Amino acid sequence: MVTLYQNKVIDQLRDALKKKKHMVSVTVRVGQIDPLSFFAAGETLFHGQRFYWSDCFHEHTLVGLGHAQVIKSEEKTKKRFREVEKAWQQIVEGAFIEGEGPLMFGGFAFDPMKRSAEHWSHFPSAQFVIPKFLLTKRGEETWLTVNVVHESFAELEKMIDSLFIIHDEIDSYDVEVVEKEEVARDRWFHAVRHATDLIQDGEIEKVVLARELFLSFSHRIDRSHVLCSLREQQPMSYIFAFENGSSCFIGASPEQLVKKNGYMCETACLAGSIRRGHTMKEDEELGQWLLKDDKNRREHAFVVDMIEQAMHEICTEVIVPSEPTLLKMRHIQHLYTPVQAKIKEGVSIFSLVERLHPTPALGGFPKQKAVQTIRDIEPLDRGWYAAPIGWVHANGNGEFAVAIRSALLEDNEAHLFAGCGIVAHSDPLSEYEETNVKFKPMLLALEGGRR
Repeated sequence: MVTLYQNKVIDQLRDALKKKKHMVSVTVRVGQIDPLSFFAAGETLFHGQRFYWSDCFHEHTLVGLGHAQVIKSEEKTKKRFREVEKAWQQIVEGAFIEGEGPLMFGGFAFDPMKRSAEHWSHFPSAQFVIPKFLLTKRGEETWLTVNVVHESFAELEKMIDSLFIIHDEIDSYDVEVVEKEEVARDRWFHAVRHATDLIQDGEIEKVVLARELFLSFSHRIDRSHVLCSLREQQPMSYIFAFENGSSCFIGASPEQLVKKNGYMCETACLAGSIRRGHTMKEDEELGQWLLKDDKNRREHAFVVDMIEQAMHEICTEVIVPSEPTLLKMRHIQHLYTPVQAKIKEGVSIFSLVERLHPTPALGGFPKQKAVQTIRDIEPLDRGWYAAPIGWVHANGNGEFAVAIRSALLEDNEAHLFAGCGIVAHSDPLSEYEETNVKFKPMLLALEGGRR
């Protein structure tokens, strides 16, 4: 059967390349291939040029290998969203497409005005890639898309042959933490106290402050293994990885930023959180406390109000439930309010992302004052942490998550990030403990599930 798929791909490519277009995109349906195995199979040929994405229901998974084309922007203003959109439109308009069509995957920096950390040097203000090989799995169906730009046909055949030699399981590996550092811990506590002073003085209503954890391991971190752990341990999260050179940004985010499907879109308000209980009774009590806690409800209301206002500006028929529910993850539970709307004519997914980022759940309120406050007092460079990451299809549909519960990997080192919302009466120690809970998903995955 493998030979049939290979021959089908190669035959369609041979015919499509005769069109002499700038880019040729051919899609064929293939048999059941595990996306993680496909990601691992690309290690040798495409190390540093891979991505992985799975939605929060694990119904839609994407794996990209190689770079057919790359779109970058170093623009430090909102123009970066429009630059990426314009470049993508030009590529799609100039392509010959047969079948499903191409998509691109990538993300944006949280705040390109604050970029100083060396470990984020491979991640510009915006970057998206159109992969040479894209595996798409939706439900029980799987497709392979090959995107070609001036590629040698003989070289393509060799690549396709190697990609169909796929192992069924991800090899296990064993690593140990040899160094652990809470980066700028004292400065973070000072920033929290400073933020509460600003809020109490009426200069801002809420600001989200993140902190960083640095880990060094005994061996190189295996990215396929980390993805496998995240997929097993965080079944209700978006699982993502984006390699760029020697670095890889990876995570398991519970938070959707926006999804567009035709004229319909959806987003989610996720703010206010508490740990899971050790027993069912304790877990229920903690959840009920969260639903009634004034501080967390006000924090959640900031997010709902801002998102509802932003959606009304570019959408019609905005549907917002009157009360939040609980979203329970493995280590933490959140206040959760889903939002659905119909998009006005001419509104693209990039317009939605630009309008929604950053939500008060990751920035604060009012938006611009919160971002400036983060820029001034937060003791780290967020890079792509807490920023939009996701995909856009040639037909204009797409989905973005908020890149939280994440880490930046390089060789045997990892930088982890976690944040919390600061309001008038926030207690620095309680907020610190909340970030510790939010570090757990990535810590568990990096340490091979030994917790």
